[in-house]
Amino acid sequence: MSSAWLLPEHIADVLPSQARRLEELRRVWLDVARGYGFELVMPPLLEHLESLLSGTGHALDLKTFKLVDQLSGRTLGVRADATPQVARIDAHLLNRQGVTRLCYCGPVLHTRPASPHASREPLQWGAEIYGHAGLEADLEAAELALDGLQAAGLSGLVMDLADVRLLQGVLAGLGVSELPVAEHEAVIAAISSKDVGTLRTLARQGALAASPRAEAVLVALTRLYGDDSVLTEARQVLPAHALVSAALDDLTWLAGHLRAVRPEVKVGFDLSDLSGYAYYSGTRFAVYGSGHADALVRGGRYDEVGAVFGRRRPAVGFSLDLKVLGDVLAGREAAAARQAILAPWGQDPALRQAVRDLRGQGHTVVCVLPGHEHDVQEFECDRELALVDGRWTVQAR
Repeated sequence: MSSAWLLPEHIADVLPSQARRLEELRRVWLDVARGYGFELVMPPLLEHLESLLSGTGHALDLKTFKLVDQLSGRTLGVRADATPQVARIDAHLLNRQGVTRLCYCGPVLHTRPASPHASREPLQWGAEIYGHAGLEADLEAAELALDGLQAAGLSGLVMDLADVRLLQGVLAGLGVSELPVAEHEAVIAAISSKDVGTLRTLARQGALAASPRAEAVLVALTRLYGDDSVLTEARQVLPAHALVSAALDDLTWLAGHLRAVRPEVKVGFDLSDLSGYAYYSGTRFAVYGSGHADALVRGGRYDEVGAVFGRRRPAVGFSLDLKVLGDVLAGREAAAARQAILAPWGQDPALRQAVRDLRGQGHTVVCVLPGHEHDVQEFECDRELALVDGRWTVQAR
């Protein structure tokens, strides 16, 4: 029998130093977003399942914990992604006509971890822009993501751009745009993982076999990643189609503007990145930190997210897991202990007033309770409150 204090797999307590780091990161991101005019919303942890999963596809359904509401008898879901909830808020509660900028931060819960060492309870931070179909919104979302990461202390950032319309245009150009669902999903998975062998097999069977160019074109798509030469090559090897041209034109525009305002960020392309293909509708971006293989931030355009709520609005945004970001930052340098003032405990009114005054000025003052003079904690008490010539004075330890 397992011990009562053991937590489920991939679920963990957040202890003081990590909790402080996460709270500081949350505040950093909220402050950066406020500078852009984003408003904070707090969706509930639980919703009716049909609302929580509306328009999100099969993948999110598998990630979502489900339970029965003891009040209504209806099936509820614990959110695995807050984006559909924010879309519902925009569509039904705010119902604004113009541009709406919303951000959020809170835990989400996954039935399975995304990777062997991932948490099943990410702390998701995200931002969404509703109501503008132009690339200006895509650019703003990408800039906010970069600003947030830089404000958090990361440098050496790499941003990869992609566009889900490329595959749509490629398949349409090959004359096989209506693939069976299973075959379509298999193609997406093979392209995303750059599995050329599986892709060749898929191109020689099923609906794709009807197109003699399918194998060469799809294999070429897996190799389209790198610098601007990728876009030039894509125009040469991919079928001529309006969606392909529009996607490549938009990526060119977006990369040019990002480089102009963020010259320190390496902007490139990975045209085979199809993560979240069923969810996105246009340009996409992923941001990486040096020395970290997985993307720290993923985002892009998803104009269909509000359609299931009866209000189709242009939408673009991104999200990240603050726990992952916190771990990356902790791995690069030891978390500095917060400086504090050590004070004795006592009933002297002048002492108690001095402690209150220091705390009111923003200082951390740790009072030593009787018998605990040698306790160890995350605060580094580099100063102390001492009685000097009849006055309580802060001095170096």
